[in-house]
Amino acid sequence: MEGFISLIGNVGFPIAVSLYLLIRIEGKLESLTTSINALSTALNTFFKSS
Repeated sequence: MEGFISLIGNVGFPIAVSLYLLIRIEGKLESLTTSINALSTALNTFFKSS
C-alpha cells in the first residue's frame, strides 16, 4: 500500500503538470493554425492578382 501511495505521489505531479501545459499549449496552437490559414489566403490572393 505504501508503494502505491508513493507511486501516485511521484507520478501524479508530472502528469498534472503535463496536462496543464497541454491544455495551455492547445489554445496557442489553435491561434497559430488560424494565423497560418490567414497567411495562406493572403498569399494566394496576392499571387493571383500579380
